[in-house]
Amino acid sequence: MTTTNLNVLDGKRLYYSFLAGAYNVFEHQKYLNKINVFPVPDADTGTNLASTFRSIVENCSPSPSIKQTSVSIAEAALIGARGNSGIIIAQFLYGFSNEIEDREHITLKDFAISMKKAVEYAYQAISNPVEGTIITVLREWADFLYALHEKVESFEQLMKESLEKAKESLSKTPELLKVLATAKVVDAGAKGFVLFLEGVTQFLQKENLKKILSFTSETQATEPIITESHETGNFRYCTEAMVSIPENSKTGVTNYLSQLGDSLVMAGPEKKMRIHIHTNQPEEVFGYLTREGKVLTQKVDDMVKQNEIASNRKHNIALMIDSTCDLPREIIDRYQMHVVPLNVFFGETQFLDRLTITQEKFFEMMDSHPDYPTSSQPSIADLNNTYNYLASHYDSVIAVHLSEKLSGTYANSLKAAETVSAQTGKRIDVVNSRLLSGTLGLLALRIAKAIEEGKSQDEIMANVDKWADNTRILVGIKTLDSFIKGGRVSPTKGFIGKKLGMRPIVSMDKEGKSLLFEKAFSIKGSLKKIMKIIKKDLKEKKLWKYNIVHAYNPETAEWFARQMEELTGQKPEYISEIAPVVAISAGRGTVAVSLMME
Repeated sequence: MTTTNLNVLDGKRLYYSFLAGAYNVFEHQKYLNKINVFPVPDADTGTNLASTFRSIVENCSPSPSIKQTSVSIAEAALIGARGNSGIIIAQFLYGFSNEIEDREHITLKDFAISMKKAVEYAYQAISNPVEGTIITVLREWADFLYALHEKVESFEQLMKESLEKAKESLSKTPELLKVLATAKVVDAGAKGFVLFLEGVTQFLQKENLKKILSFTSETQATEPIITESHETGNFRYCTEAMVSIPENSKTGVTNYLSQLGDSLVMAGPEKKMRIHIHTNQPEEVFGYLTREGKVLTQKVDDMVKQNEIASNRKHNIALMIDSTCDLPREIIDRYQMHVVPLNVFFGETQFLDRLTITQEKFFEMMDSHPDYPTSSQPSIADLNNTYNYLASHYDSVIAVHLSEKLSGTYANSLKAAETVSAQTGKRIDVVNSRLLSGTLGLLALRIAKAIEEGKSQDEIMANVDKWADNTRILVGIKTLDSFIKGGRVSPTKGFIGKKLGMRPIVSMDKEGKSLLFEKAFSIKGSLKKIMKIIKKDLKEKKLWKYNIVHAYNPETAEWFARQMEELTGQKPEYISEIAPVVAISAGRGTVAVSLMME
């Protein structure tokens, strides 16, 4: 691509410049994760910025018009923005797209003025701007750009000289933030922005996209490695949402959310706004946003775990599971497992399973909401982000998911894994467990213990199918209501079954499909039949571990625990609540016993 009008910028040239800048960020994603210590050391700034710029690459529709292209870039950035820095960048781009006039191209002066005004948008989005971060470098770069634009004759010269100013501003970030000086690093978000500018500048100098995509900065070879643990602050969850709220309600939303945490950033227009906050109450954040408007997308990251992975990673193999495993938090934390949530919907309102909706809240809504809940698998884009993050911290990954016969989670995960593995060269094994709930939890636990024992990935993968085959789940259903409402049992059969007092006992077959294993005609009869089946199993094979999960029925869960301990001499590995996404089918009162044999 060549151009003779080097002192004007049209839509195509802007798009290819962004593409070059984005690819330079992708190349240094791991580096940015490693130097991430502010606002919390969750080691994901590179992943978040890569997600933001990847969304531009994948979703932007370039046009010859500078206005149309800039609007498309801003909208794509808002869709994929993640983390403090990503959302600030998205707001900055939204400001730029708002400020430029609707024409085919802009001059150096137009560009400089629009960038300077865009910085004001970025500051307005942040509830408590902290100098020494990306916002400082954005401001000082834009101010220098404005002061310089009349002294240069081309965009190439403008970007080249302003890049040096951005680098100078970046080098001074440790002077403004003590945490950066202590860690002997610059701000990760600001560094990401400078890397983006480097890519843009390289493109404008050469106008050769193919060469730009292979460009590697010198910083790649001299990565600092942050190994110390840092304070994570008062809040555990990095919580984000894309929302649509009523016009003129931003101030009220800002005031309310400010009480629930810190690092609040709100980017974009009210009709499609990206919100970021650090909080201990993600379910309260989304509960409020749902009441005030419509939640379009949501994300929750555990910053405490991310800090542990960055500074105190226990193993070289990452274990990723999904929220249907029904493992308690203490086991997930102990083995540093990474949980990908499925989605729960009440009408158009989305929740993240176990993160933004609890079992208690789920059943409250189930009783009062006009729509019966539904579920969906994690998106390929979200799984891509998770795998990119894990690949930047681990040598390899094992991902274990619920049966592909019950959800598209495995299929999406496999596609994302193949993409990220090809990009990073990291090994990622994705397992269709053919299991669900308690049995999936036992398989994940068995793999976690094998990793802890120092088993290789080859050794573990050679045993996964055998471990899965040695599991059994027996689910006692208290009522047929959920089966009927969810469409798994016809209203006619359900009516007859309820009249007869039928209590189905559900299991899973070897292919991973649910199976009506037995039936009883009273709750007491159902419990006795389950124990009878288990006694028969234990005569044939030796027990490894068992667990009990339930949906709002702790009394029956404790009854099973006493019966099982008397029978086996072992206490349950854990008693846990069923995830809301599992409870959609299981219903209130359900209790399941899961076993894994040696």
